[in-house]
Amino acid sequence: MKTIRKQNYTMKLTMLACLAAGIAGITPTVRAADVPDSVTVSKMLAQAKTQAYSISVDASELEAYTREISLSWESHAMEITRMKNDINATAKTLTSLTASRAQASPWQATAIDRIIPYMQELAADTTAAIEYLNKHHTQLATKKEYTDYIEANADTSQELSTLIAHFVDYGNRKSRYESLKNALELPAK
Repeated sequence: MKTIRKQNYTMKLTMLACLAAGIAGITPTVRAADVPDSVTVSKMLAQAKTQAYSISVDASELEAYTREISLSWESHAMEITRMKNDINATAKTLTSLTASRAQASPWQATAIDRIIPYMQELAADTTAAIEYLNKHHTQLATKKEYTDYIEANADTSQELSTLIAHFVDYGNRKSRYESLKNALELPAK
């Protein structure tokens, strides 16, 4: 009889806690370990990693152009156009990632959230550099403003490339860990 009362008491407490949580607007939490990684999101992050690397190569090349005063403004325009195209391709991947965010595991959602500000900064600085190049293409060697945009893009693109690479590496290692754990038939935590 004591056991039945204890079970009823425990059940009532649980129901009361759930009711209180519902009134307070708290939803039950799911542990990060319980949400599987999205294969689709992982593939898109790997694609973004490759694209971000291309942007960083473009930005480094363009930054080197700013130190070579004998290069024509057309050379700058060609390289910045290549970079703009790579940024646009990465932005499309980021749009797909954002659309798939609901299926993402917590670490994948965090990756998406952290990529966005870098992409916004790259797009803004690249747009500013293009506008500057269009207006002042005959004065590139003497204008620090243009060089500042290009240096900012080089720094930001390198940080973005490293960030995405770290997230992709994390995902790969996490997946390998889970595969080994399953192969060894280790118990869950």
